[in-house]
Amino acid sequence: MAGGHELKLLGMWASPFVLRVKLALGFKGLSYDDVEEEIFNGKSELLLKSNPVHKKVPVLLHNGNPVCESQIIVQYIDEAFAGVGPSLLPVDPYERAVARFWAAYVDDKLLASWLQAARSKTEEEKAEGLKQTLAAAENLEAAFRELSKGKSFFGGDTVGYLDVVLGGLIAWVHASEKLYGMRLFDAARSPLLNAWVERFGALDAVKAVLPDVDRLVEYAKQRV
Repeated sequence: MAGGHELKLLGMWASPFVLRVKLALGFKGLSYDDVEEEIFNGKSELLLKSNPVHKKVPVLLHNGNPVCESQIIVQYIDEAFAGVGPSLLPVDPYERAVARFWAAYVDDKLLASWLQAARSKTEEEKAEGLKQTLAAAENLEAAFRELSKGKSFFGGDTVGYLDVVLGGLIAWVHASEKLYGMRLFDAARSPLLNAWVERFGALDAVKAVLPDVDRLVEYAKQRV
């Protein structure tokens, strides 16, 4: 482990929130013990002890100390290992705040409405969810245009915090298209993000982490 640090990740292979943490660890070049949790068939005592409030993955154990919630974990990794690998969060306090704002937007607006569109029982609810999803994607497209400054990633020339947060969803973006015929980003409405999905997904560090799309599709069908 880097610098004598012991890292253990309690996770579940299909979780986009766990994938975020794995992406952050990968980009930072940190080794860790990957502990797969049976979250639907009895959670481990270690998970329940480490995250007694939410009882959910991911949990990162750093020298035995638990850190919970995916976005907080990614920020923690970047701060605790500031001298290791590339920095994910911007150095400038304002830019850092902006990145955190849009990261929260991904979960609170984009992901929430996307799940509503995919899981709704009625056509009316699905249509409303899709409407909100497209509006959120439009806002993120504008955010990418501003933050990337014409470069490849939200972080500019290199991958940044927001790339990791949104990047955890990429495999599910492709799986959702196969499952529901829903394309979260497309060349017509969000050309910049559509290109970013392909560019980010082609990185070696990302390919090493993201699960096979067909496996996700089968998993989702079994969970219905």
